[in-house]
Amino acid sequence: MNILFITADQWRGDCLSALGHPHLKTPNLDAIAADGVTFKRHYAQATPCGPSRASLYTGMYMHNHRSVLNGTPLDDRHTNVALEVRKSGYKPALFGYTDVSLDPRHYSPEDYAIKTYESVLPGFVPVCHVDSAAKPWLADLKAKGYQVPDRAMDMLKPESEYPGAENKGKTFAPARFKAEDSRAAFLVGEAIKYLSVRQGDPWFLHMSFLSPHPPYAVPEPFHDLYDANDMSLPVRQESPGKEASLHPWIEHYIFNQAGSSYTVGADSRDNILLSDLELRQIKATYFGMMSEVDSQIGRLVDYLKQIDAYDNTLVIFTSDHGDMQGDHWMFSKSCHYEGAFHVPLIVRDPNTMADKSRGTQVEAFTESVDIMPTILDSIYLDIPIQCNGYSLLPFCRDEQPKDWRQEYHAEFDLRSPYAYNVESPLGLEKRKCIVNIIRGERYKYVHFAGLPPLFFDLKDDPHEFINRFNDPDYQSRVLEYAEKMLTWRMEHDEPALTRFHLGDS
Repeated sequence: MNILFITADQWRGDCLSALGHPHLKTPNLDAIAADGVTFKRHYAQATPCGPSRASLYTGMYMHNHRSVLNGTPLDDRHTNVALEVRKSGYKPALFGYTDVSLDPRHYSPEDYAIKTYESVLPGFVPVCHVDSAAKPWLADLKAKGYQVPDRAMDMLKPESEYPGAENKGKTFAPARFKAEDSRAAFLVGEAIKYLSVRQGDPWFLHMSFLSPHPPYAVPEPFHDLYDANDMSLPVRQESPGKEASLHPWIEHYIFNQAGSSYTVGADSRDNILLSDLELRQIKATYFGMMSEVDSQIGRLVDYLKQIDAYDNTLVIFTSDHGDMQGDHWMFSKSCHYEGAFHVPLIVRDPNTMADKSRGTQVEAFTESVDIMPTILDSIYLDIPIQCNGYSLLPFCRDEQPKDWRQEYHAEFDLRSPYAYNVESPLGLEKRKCIVNIIRGERYKYVHFAGLPPLFFDLKDDPHEFINRFNDPDYQSRVLEYAEKMLTWRMEHDEPALTRFHLGDS
């Protein structure tokens, strides 16, 4: 069996037309969903990219793998999905990036591998490693006659003086390259080349797309595929001040935003000053980026069908985390809100046992730590005891797993957007910057190690505007969820050697 493992970066979980999105069209992903299973309540375990991908690739919660920031090394003693599939003879090939910080104890201090948080996950063969520097893509553009800047980021500047852009938002004008020459198109082209000489041999491909990660920019014809006038405004309180009054972290985050700006040259600290026109256009461009990735996924699937490989291929599509898109006056993802953690998941199982479940949608809570066990289960490999997740194949094969989780769990470090600053935000000690989240069918509890908790009743307050933590009517629920969180942490502490016992034989 072949394995096609696709990730997109910063793709919100509600952004699939198969889920009834009012504007976005993703026909190729919809086709995979019709041939597989869509998990409607799928959540990332951490933000930002590095910690989230560490969970995705190891099947471990962040409090176990402890790669808590972009740049925090992933302990080499942990195995991962790439190393494990090699046990069945696969040669896992990477097209894109993994954003993993390697364990420096195994490298020379001068080795470039430990001078970046964008190294390749051990086990993967970097057939086409395209990190933020994007050298392979830039070289391809240069060979095609483009004027290539020193920084890949500058290729994402919208075209200047583009006709009709005068009364549009800054992200309306298209990127400075053709759609057939985009980064996503380049990766798919390289994957097709790779597969063209491997027909008949089982393969494992990890396609890791950067889009729709900001800066928001997309080539023609995707730049105006969606009309900004049709876009809804972000879900938020009427002013940044009112939003910020809910909690000290929300206040700090809103007024000290960091990370990739919405367009090249912008300052993230100005996000709260964006006009309604700009906000609507950002959303339209964000959707255009998704449609561009969707078209390239369709191109790859068409090739798999052409070479008679699709029917024997496990296809997984997901994202490392979401994108706030201006909700709660925030961009990026270093917060507790649904927009940051809810991500898409489609699993297309080629096994005939999955035929009855094709086209179905699952309401159960699933997590990114379930991806590694699912892949290993599909090729009959044992799941390492380090894994905190569970195989999703029963859902794909018309079975209902017993005792499935009733909540999702996530974590992040308050230093995430400010990892390179000397001081932690709000004057907190580093060890007090951790945040844990547990969300069930109706209630959501957010525990800050160094700040007051948050508690939401999602039935009466679906947008998380009202903190019920100190509300007397909710005290029993708060205690229930605090206990749930404690139990979750205790049950999922890293097992390591705890299942062994040394003694007299």
